[in-house]
Amino acid sequence: MIRDGAIVPSSVTIALLRAAMDAAAAATGAAAFLVDGFPRNDENRAAYEDATAAPPSFVLFFDCPEAVMKARLLGRNQGRTDDNEATIAKRFAVFTAASMPVVSHYERQGRVRRVDADRHPDAVYAEVRQLFEGVAAAAK
Repeated sequence: MIRDGAIVPSSVTIALLRAAMDAAAAATGAAAFLVDGFPRNDENRAAYEDATAAPPSFVLFFDCPEAVMKARLLGRNQGRTDDNEATIAKRFAVFTAASMPVVSHYERQGRVRRVDADRHPDAVYAEVRQLFEGVAAAAK
């Protein structure tokens, strides 16, 4: 599906996530997981909530001005053909239209933790680490 450019159904993504989390939990005893980039839209969110009946402990939102993100993407020098101004603008528009409603949903529930990402990476990491240490302490 990915190779053909098709959107993977939420049910497939959720099944893969659950299998990976179950395997990690069995192997390491992990009870909490960081899921990066999912859910991407309200349909993903609703499907995940229906399948798991478990809302996230929190949603990590890196708050950063688009101009800063654009400069970072254009400056990363990874030779990616999609790191150009037109494609980046499209990615931002898609994120705003599809993913921000998910952030807003969880924000209304008090589950969003915003981190100012317009700072040095060490400062961002320190704040994120504190958030996760708080979750780990609460789980014990």
